[in-house]
Amino acid sequence: MVVEVIAGSATRRHRFHAFTAALVRRLPFGLSRLVPPSLLGFAIINGFTFGVDLALLTVFRGGLGWPLPLAVTSAYLLAFGLSFLLNRAVNFRSHGPVGPQVAVYLVAIAINYGAFILGVGTGLAELGLEYHVARVAAAVCEAVYMYAVMRWVVFREKPRR
Repeated sequence: MVVEVIAGSATRRHRFHAFTAALVRRLPFGLSRLVPPSLLGFAIINGFTFGVDLALLTVFRGGLGWPLPLAVTSAYLLAFGLSFLLNRAVNFRSHGPVGPQVAVYLVAIAINYGAFILGVGTGLAELGLEYHVARVAAAVCEAVYMYAVMRWVVFREKPRR
């Protein structure tokens, strides 16, 4: 399975969760009571996949000369696919059926894409902001939205009876 190849064994997934939980326990100023380990895990995973997004954007736009909308879209879809797999496997450790999760995730990233990537990112680039800086500004907005969607919609825990 692709998730096993990317995320590794159950032991590695458990270690990732234990690592983020240990880091959260060490947060100062009472933040450990406010920050869930999944938020830190999301930040780590999505920081990595955002780097993948920017690297692909640079290759597609700067290296291959693709039009900006095509370069942004391609890099975005590849990075968000990786983000889904890693967050599902190691951060939220979801055991729910993957089909419905993918369907909800696709709706979420379509909304995210329209509002933040095209709306904020491309809009700022069209206003003259360098496209990498515009993409970073869009990423800040999308991070808040995507964490909320992944935690409370895509990978939500079903109430136990």
